[in-house]
Amino acid sequence: MRFFKPLIASLALILSISQISFAQDSIGAIKNWTVESKKIADGKYELIFSGNITGNWQVYAPNQTILDIKTTELLFADSSIVQEGDFVLESTPKEINSAILENTKVSVLENAVKWKATISISGTVPEILQATLFYTYGINDEFYPSTLVPITTKLEGGVKAASIKIPSIDVNNPVSDCGDDGTKNKSLLSIFLLGLLGGLIALLTPCVFPMVPVTVTFFTKKSTDRKKGVTNAILYGLFIFLIYILITLPFHVAGKAISPEIFNNISTNVWLNLLFFAVFVFFALSFFGLFEIGLPAGLANKMDSKSGLGNIGGIFFMAATLAIVSFSCTGPILGTLLVGVADQGAWPLTIGAAGFGIALGLPFALFAMFPHWLQSLPKSGGWMTDVKVILGFLELALAVKFFSNADLVKQWGLLKREVFIGLWIIIGILMVLYLLGKLRIAHSSPVKKFSFIRIAFIVLFASFTVYLIPGIVNPKKANLDLISGFPPPKSYSIFKTEKGELFEPMHNDYLGALALAKIKNKPILIDFTGWACVNCRRMEEKVWPDAVVDSLMRNEFIVVSLYVDEKKNLPLAEQTVELLENGTNKSIVSVGDKWSTFQIENFGATSQPQYAIISPEQIALTKTKFYTPNPDEFIKWLECGLDAFKKTKK
Repeated sequence: MRFFKPLIASLALILSISQISFAQDSIGAIKNWTVESKKIADGKYELIFSGNITGNWQVYAPNQTILDIKTTELLFADSSIVQEGDFVLESTPKEINSAILENTKVSVLENAVKWKATISISGTVPEILQATLFYTYGINDEFYPSTLVPITTKLEGGVKAASIKIPSIDVNNPVSDCGDDGTKNKSLLSIFLLGLLGGLIALLTPCVFPMVPVTVTFFTKKSTDRKKGVTNAILYGLFIFLIYILITLPFHVAGKAISPEIFNNISTNVWLNLLFFAVFVFFALSFFGLFEIGLPAGLANKMDSKSGLGNIGGIFFMAATLAIVSFSCTGPILGTLLVGVADQGAWPLTIGAAGFGIALGLPFALFAMFPHWLQSLPKSGGWMTDVKVILGFLELALAVKFFSNADLVKQWGLLKREVFIGLWIIIGILMVLYLLGKLRIAHSSPVKKFSFIRIAFIVLFASFTVYLIPGIVNPKKANLDLISGFPPPKSYSIFKTEKGELFEPMHNDYLGALALAKIKNKPILIDFTGWACVNCRRMEEKVWPDAVVDSLMRNEFIVVSLYVDEKKNLPLAEQTVELLENGTNKSIVSVGDKWSTFQIENFGATSQPQYAIISPEQIALTKTKFYTPNPDEFIKWLECGLDAFKKTKK
């Protein structure tokens, strides 16, 4: 619990939409939490917390330690703020013998709570204090420690942070009407095709493939006539498709109630990337046969028991049973797909899941309509184990990518570009050795003959592995365009990069770029980017090195890169709560918080990369530009921005 509290506190501040000196709905046992501040000396404040207890709940009084857990704690995202001494309780506590704590005597509060805490702030005092309060409540045999309450309150004499919204920037009415009208990420068609491919791969796994002839035969033989059997099989396939669509429904519901950047945070959050790393390693070990991943057996049994209910209802539950019992094979593949597009919003998730569901459900309908096709299906056997093992290696390669995302965001230096590529080379060698029969895993069978398909995959993986080798032998000259954007950038290298060898924009210094632009009388090119942004790396590796692009960026613009996933905290005086145009409050604590909000409020987007050209007077010169792998298109836009800048000087 102690280890996770700083993380939880920071997360709470990021997600908090609480009002200054707020009163909010019930959190845990407390209704209408309020916090007020009172200045008692320079850099020293008294915080007064109060709230009403709902129902018969009892709140454990502060300054107690139960089961090695403090009943009440106050944590801050910035180390320059500290609490002095204990909480001062103003409510009258009640002494009870707690049954759940083996009749230990504890102090609890009923009906209402009120306590104080004194804090001191070193350095500049911010206008708004942000913190996280943890408290404990329970009743009888119920015990809920560390209930989280994000708090904000105004501090007397605090310094007001500059507003993030810049009224002079109007991207809807720029000087020149060139640029993009919206985000250009992966097209929905390409995402659908990826989902379709994932579903076809899942179809070939031991959990699903043997079910095709069994299920189709069941429908065709158990039905009163062939037409009825075909209809039932089509319904079965349709329900499989719908079930995978329904999996993404919560993202649509949640997306309307949370910050628009939540999907982007999925791909850039350090802890989520580490979680994905662990999950993908877990998936890989499962594919290697160390264990089986499965949902609770009781759930599968319950679904199976419902499959006999009625006609349509029974078929639906049969489809649900297939989805559940095949989870050990389909879960990792579908999970890989969904994580890969999660930063693009709810609809790409649904489109990807739709492709996956069609690939799984369509064969059941087709084989029911054309049952003689069943005779041409390959027999189940050792080849399906090979499919799972190869998928396991691919999951390991993806796990390396997620760990790399976290490493880049935190700048740990653990997975430099050459190390990343080296790990992929090792995985590639292991895949080739496995397909050659030189490496045995779990229940894999000896290789008795080399089919055309096996030889094709050996050549494919061997060629790709050889292709990667220059990335560690001669990393400065190896472009590796096929995997552009996946490894860390060339600047994140074991080898020192000579000055001027790579174009380096100003880093997170917007005000510095603004000042320099005024001195040199040049437009500003803003690069909204992220450490974990694949398309950002692709632009930097495939478009920026173009001779014309490089010349324009070096000589005609002041270029500044703003990292929306930079986790370093802002100076305390710059930490604030920003009132957004949509009426919500956004907590600004880290550098990334500032630039992601700056991007949303001034340029109306949450995706990266996004490029904007503005004048030193902060006037939008063009519409913004998103991911553009074509250098000529990017050059045309840059030149349009320069022409617009010249117009403003006439």
